[in-house]
Amino acid sequence: MSEFHTGGCHCGHLRYQFSGPLHDIAHCHCSICRRVSGGIVTTWITVPVSAFKWLKGTPAQYESSTTCVRYFCPNCGAQLALITHLSPESIDVTIATLDHPEQAPAERHIWTRSHLPWLHLDEHLPGEAEENL
Repeated sequence: MSEFHTGGCHCGHLRYQFSGPLHDIAHCHCSICRRVSGGIVTTWITVPVSAFKWLKGTPAQYESSTTCVRYFCPNCGAQLALITHLSPESIDVTIATLDHPEQAPAERHIWTRSHLPWLHLDEHLPGEAEENL
């Protein structure tokens, strides 16, 4: 029996679901995530594209780098997912947009070379200077 997880944007225009366990969850400290989200860190879960589907609405897209396309709500602006051309078989979903984000604690930090020095968040977790795909 598969686990199903659902989520969506703030205004309700977009809804999604994916199946599978809640693992491979990382706090991202890269400057691109900070600038597109307006937050100091973005926490992502990586799931197979084949396990993910949009249930409601069509997301807007933004190519934030030559290797990454981000998906966000065209109404409220919430950032929901991204796909990197370096790993096209998976999609990263923002933990904050899950219906139950409390069930998905981070397991590691990525892009720690961009870490803000005054931020102290889950310091017991392992970190990667970039991201090991």
